[in-house]
Amino acid sequence: MLSRRDELEMTGENGLLLISETVDIQVRTAHDWEGYKKRKPVWDDGTLSFFWRAHTLTVLFCLTCALVYVALFEPISHDSAYNTKRGIGAMMAVFILFGVVQASDGPFRRPHPVFWRFIFNISVLYEISLVFILFQSPDDARQLLRHLDPTLGVALPEKDYGGSCLLYDNNHTDPYHNIWDKFDSFVPTHFIGWWLKTLILRDYWLCTVISIMFELLEYTLEHQLPNFSECWWDHWIMDAFVCNGLGIVLGMITLKYLKMRPYHWRGLWTIPTYQGKLNRIVSQFTPYSWIEFDWRPLSSFKRWMAMMGIIVIFLLAELNTFYVKYVLWIPPPHTINLIRLIFFLLAGGVAMRETFEYLDNPSCKKLGKQAWMVLAIIITELLIVMRFDWETITKPLPLNVTYSWLAFLGVSALWPVYKFGYRGKLRVGLGDRSVTDSKEGPSSDDLGLADRLLTADDAEEGASVSFRVRDLVKKKDV
Repeated sequence: MLSRRDELEMTGENGLLLISETVDIQVRTAHDWEGYKKRKPVWDDGTLSFFWRAHTLTVLFCLTCALVYVALFEPISHDSAYNTKRGIGAMMAVFILFGVVQASDGPFRRPHPVFWRFIFNISVLYEISLVFILFQSPDDARQLLRHLDPTLGVALPEKDYGGSCLLYDNNHTDPYHNIWDKFDSFVPTHFIGWWLKTLILRDYWLCTVISIMFELLEYTLEHQLPNFSECWWDHWIMDAFVCNGLGIVLGMITLKYLKMRPYHWRGLWTIPTYQGKLNRIVSQFTPYSWIEFDWRPLSSFKRWMAMMGIIVIFLLAELNTFYVKYVLWIPPPHTINLIRLIFFLLAGGVAMRETFEYLDNPSCKKLGKQAWMVLAIIITELLIVMRFDWETITKPLPLNVTYSWLAFLGVSALWPVYKFGYRGKLRVGLGDRSVTDSKEGPSSDDLGLADRLLTADDAEEGASVSFRVRDLVKKKDV
């Protein structure tokens, strides 16, 4: 069979490729990864050298001075709770400091690689904390949060999130009061959130599918969590169409700007005007370069399954937001929820970039560290919910909802069979073309390919990567 990149398309230089068993072939990818590897590093004109150096010895010296002060000059406290909190805080600080200085860089470099190393180490600490909570009882886990905020650890009050669904109420002084009541602080949060999520996924249809699927999940699970009980117009008009839809549209406009924008960077002190220097400082918080995500979900069965996996993981992360705060008794307006969302947006941006490279770049053999960590966090959060409140998440679905989801899953299972063919077919990534793969592997006729020319019209725009034909055809389709 083809390699795990069998969804990538084959092409050659100048639009022609003669396939044989001995020569290299060109595999078309959605992004020019070879050119990306050869890109020039950040140019340092000598004025900002201090900010791009590692400063490993300087950091170690400062850390040693802080520890020496604690060990020799700070009076010993006999308050065990105070010492424990300070010790845990110092331990976390040293871990983050080590990671920021010594960890490898990720794919993002603006505003500075140190920032993204910090986000990665925060994700590691968060995952460690989740694993610790997983081993506690529900009540102990809730009481642990009181060390962060004494107001936590209290059962959440019952609240009717749905209320009256009348758009126009004749029996009230303000007939539209039901609509105004829904315009709370979460409306701009939804809008800004989906704008940023679009910048992470970089695909209109993928964002739209996830947005609609989550509204359907809210309908499905409203018998489990009161947060999901909303009016129909709140689901589809205010959430899906106004907040999510406009956020996605603004995100696509932003993506178009970032795609068309020229990326040419000058040293700060080579810019003659103060206005130019100020613009250069502000632009430090914008991307250094831009990669457009062409997910190609229909290029092969493996790519289709990968996209289904991304959608499922994304929806799980969204659901965890509601279930985790429900089982740990965290009020929806609490700052912890906002911090978690900001963290997921930052870490998720890196994770999605690494996931795209893993799927599209044949030279990438392993999932990126941030993507791995985000996946581990989502799974651990789900396990905490399952362990702490199994009764809630196992409440049976209504029959009409069950039948609807069974029908949807049935269609979702049958459609790939129709689209990508039956077992024994070899998808070479050229639209609907395929060759039959026998038990002995592709025959010489199938590799007829040996006397066949493929033109650039058979492939979409992208870049090409060379590797041996034997890497494509010597494995059996399993």
